[in-house]
Amino acid sequence: MSDQNVRNAGFTSSGIRGGSLASSMMSKEAIASGGGVHSGGPTSTLQEMGARGSTHSTGFTPSGISHGSTAAQMMSQEARSHGGGTPRGGTTSTVQSI
Repeated sequence: MSDQNVRNAGFTSSGIRGGSLASSMMSKEAIASGGGVHSGGPTSTLQEMGARGSTHSTGFTPSGISHGSTAAQMMSQEARSHGGGTPRGGTTSTVQSI
């Protein structure tokens, strides 16, 4: 995953850019959760990366998730909490797709 993809999606060091994919994700996630965006969810994870200005060393790569990385840990936790698989639209799959 590149820093540019995260910024292009609207996750920036100054916050989520209005009218962007990021703002749409945030809105949908807030509606689905009853009005808030949860820590550790797709929106907050990507915004954290955008705020830092770097996605390097997270383990989300163009060829997949790197073994032993932060991304691998996220995927493992998410799979355990969903009975063995990472759900479509979940944190891991959303972040990996961007």
